This record gives sequence, structure tokens and C-alpha cells, in this order.
Amino acid sequence: MAEGSKLRYILFDLDDTIYPRSSGLMDIVGSRIRQFIVNQLHLQPEVAEALQRRYYQTYGTSLRGLQDEYHIDPEAYLAYVHDIPLEDYLQPDPELDRILGCIQLTKVIVTNGSAEHARRVLNRLGIAHHFRSIVDIRALNFFNKPDPRAYERILELLQAQPSECILVDDAPRNLAPAKRLGMTTILMDGDAEDGVDYHVACIADLRQVLTPLGCFNDGARPSPETSGGKA
Repeated sequence: MAEGSKLRYILFDLDDTIYPRSSGLMDIVGSRIRQFIVNQLHLQPEVAEALQRRYYQTYGTSLRGLQDEYHIDPEAYLAYVHDIPLEDYLQPDPELDRILGCIQLTKVIVTNGSAEHARRVLNRLGIAHHFRSIVDIRALNFFNKPDPRAYERILELLQAQPSECILVDDAPRNLAPAKRLGMTTILMDGDAEDGVDYHVACIADLRQVLTPLGCFNDGARPSPETSGGKA
């Protein structure tokens, strides 16, 4: 964190960050992405899987690759890949609710997915009231993390300086552009990496990072944000 800066926002990635990777939800999303590619491009499953890997490595998301190379309708993609019964993978999480209530920063979801998916996840976990806004792929003008334009757009929407923001994400490559801009970066549930400021195993461990920064109060009563649309 830049010396003398004042933190205002904590930006959470959604999938495999706000809930644990062990839920298996993103495995199902991944399988639906592959099936979408099979259906749309009339490919064999193994060819679709290879294309999906290439898109992730090259663009950061399959959607960006499909838009750039095949002009796929992003709304059709988002509706299909997120059509999942969340109750099979996520349950209400009172401890997560408590931890978020102790974080003394404005909380925002920043996701490469859709706002609809994010709202369903937050409501299923019972934590939607903590988040002031959701910045989704549409609000990012379809420039997904780790594209530098996504972070510029986030700051524009929040009317914030990089030094005022913490980004929590499970992907090191999504944190690197944020750190270069001057955001504080926290890697969730991954091996400690050069180029990020902090590493935690789970949301509860944010206490260890945020308390010294003056952003966590165990005795705080939850102060729900105005939840709803995108910033």
C-alpha cells in the first residue's frame, strides 16, 4: 500500500474467491463453457476443451476469445454458462457474513461474469447486503481481467484512485495489473506469489491482513451497504 494513502474500497473477485474453490461450482461453469463452444462452433469436445484453454491463456476468458474470433453474442454465452442450480454447490454462510461485517471498507464485487450470476451467488450465501455494487463484464465494456483496460474502467466507475483500493482475487495474473497501478493486492487460496502484497488461505484470514491496515474491527456490528446494480 502506498505510504500515506487512505483505503476506501475492497474489491472482491466472485468465483473461487468469495466462496471456496472446493465448492466445485467453477468446475461446472467450466464444463458449461466447453459445452457452449461445442454447441456454437460444432466442435468435438476435445477440440472445444483445447480452444477453451487457449482462450483462457490468451484472453483471460473464453468469452473474450469467442467475441474476438467468432463474434459470439455475449448475452447468449453468459445466460448459458451460468444456468446452474447454485443450491447444489453453495449454502448460506453465517461466518462469511460476520467476517464481511467486520471489514471497514466499501465492498464491491468485480467479476468477469454477469451481474445476474453474482447476485444469485451473493444471495445464496446470504451476504448480498454487504456489497455496495457489482462491477460485471458488461460494466467493464467486456474488457475482462487481466486486461489493463478493465482496471482503468473499475477506477472510473468508482471514481477512486488505485491507492484507495484493495483487490482480492484467486488468480495471480489478475492481481498483477492492479499492483502495477498501485492497488493493494491479496491473493486468495493460492501459493504465495512474487508480485502480490499479501496471501491468505480463506476469507477469514483477511483479518490478519486488514487489522494492521486499520480496516478490520472484530467488534463491529455489520453495516450493510446499499446493494443492487453496478457501480
